Amino acid sequence: MTAFIWIIVLLLGAVALTALARRVGAPYPTFLAIGGACLALVPDGPHWTLDPSLALALFVAPVLMDAAYDTSLRDVRDNWQPISALVIIAVGLTTVAVALIARWLVPDMPWGAAIALGAIVAPPDASAAITILRQAKLPHRLAKILEGEGLLNDATALLIYRVAVVAVASGGVSFGQVLGTFVIAVPASLVAGYVLGRIAMRVLALHREAPMAIISQFCSTFGVWIVADAIGLSAILTLVVYAMTIAWTAPIRTPARIRVPAYAVWETAVFVLNVLAFVLIGMQVGPILERLDPWQKLHYGLFALAVLATVIVVRIVWCMSYNAAMRMRIARHGFNPRRPMLRPSVGSGLVISWTGMRGIVTLAAAFALPDGFPDRDLILLTAFCVVLGTMLIQGLTLSPLVARLNFDEYDPVAHEVAQARVAAYRAALATLEGDSTEEAKLLRKELSKLLAQAEGSDGTSFEGPLDSLRLRGIAVARQTTYELRISGEIGDDAYHVLEEEFDWAEMSAGAQGR
Repeated sequence: MTAFIWIIVLLLGAVALTALARRVGAPYPTFLAIGGACLALVPDGPHWTLDPSLALALFVAPVLMDAAYDTSLRDVRDNWQPISALVIIAVGLTTVAVALIARWLVPDMPWGAAIALGAIVAPPDASAAITILRQAKLPHRLAKILEGEGLLNDATALLIYRVAVVAVASGGVSFGQVLGTFVIAVPASLVAGYVLGRIAMRVLALHREAPMAIISQFCSTFGVWIVADAIGLSAILTLVVYAMTIAWTAPIRTPARIRVPAYAVWETAVFVLNVLAFVLIGMQVGPILERLDPWQKLHYGLFALAVLATVIVVRIVWCMSYNAAMRMRIARHGFNPRRPMLRPSVGSGLVISWTGMRGIVTLAAAFALPDGFPDRDLILLTAFCVVLGTMLIQGLTLSPLVARLNFDEYDPVAHEVAQARVAAYRAALATLEGDSTEEAKLLRKELSKLLAQAEGSDGTSFEGPLDSLRLRGIAVARQTTYELRISGEIGDDAYHVLEEEFDWAEMSAGAQGR
């Protein structure tokens, strides 16, 4: 009963901290990190444990699935160069720099443990940055770069992490084993993710009730992770490709009565997992601090501060260097993107440099270290300090930085929403041609008015059709919008705005009973 009461108290506390974070314009993980730190100092607080082998699957798999499902492939392709630079080079440089600092400060730490620490703190948490940047109205291109980085940098970091942990456990790994991990496991993971995604689409389509469909979604997500990990593939890469494969075709096949509650459940689940991650890490940090004498606390604290400074400085140096190189290239060869987008500038480089908040993946990877791992307590405490430090230092100052830079960019999402809305409702009107019933005449008149409004709108929402006859128009409008997305004329952000509008219109028209 005591544990149950603590769960209720912690969840209510997390809700209160989240509400406070929104009032001050900060990402809620920042306040959850503060709450986790406070929990570590509670003398008689709960001390729950979790099997370290479950940590990555439990915390990372659903969060990654949720992020990958919403990621726009078109925008990732458009920005593949800066995303690749962040995902591969920035993560690699951070891992190496942290490992060198760790070995310098603690010479007895094995190289495998030092590299594992570097991989743990290397990947930033894009969800925290995007939470702030949506409030700060960041230019579309910068948001897409950060989303792409947040989706893929975990794969790079956790591949390095896995090699380092195996090296410590086995006493070392050969160059051939490392090469095999990256050269064989990566393409195999991509293929496996696609194949599993195609299979899952057929299986998930069999469920016509929301509860069963949502449970199947979660079970398949964990199942893909477990299978990939068991056969030696990259669980993260496999899951990312799996999610993107499903996301590319599932929207047109999934009824609104399933999609709307599923989105709500997934959003809630990701929030609860963030709460649980910070709670559990706080419970682990408390006993570590109790075991340390004052001198050790000082030593651990200085070590954590050195690692925190390293991850911040390395990202700034790399991002600003890359930004300068891109601006020099544009000065020589011009800037001719396929679609209108923000030109690289000093301001955009500063924003990308400063969005280095670490989050749930760092916590989960640290927690997943097996018992008996060299310097596990030091690594766990350092990971928590890096998350807390970046959340406080960068998380609370990012929004003022964006406001100070005063970006002025054409909004492609609003333009694409307006464009797709006009095309969708013209197609809906076309389905009523030749229908002379009184109901069709009334609907044609209303849709004509909506089309006229859409042609003069700037992408804002509207209230769609409500009766069963209108479902014909909604279905064609949905299909037309989907085809615009497939052809690349609109991006996923615009598509999801319209998808939500069609979902609510479909449900209001009585589709939930069909």
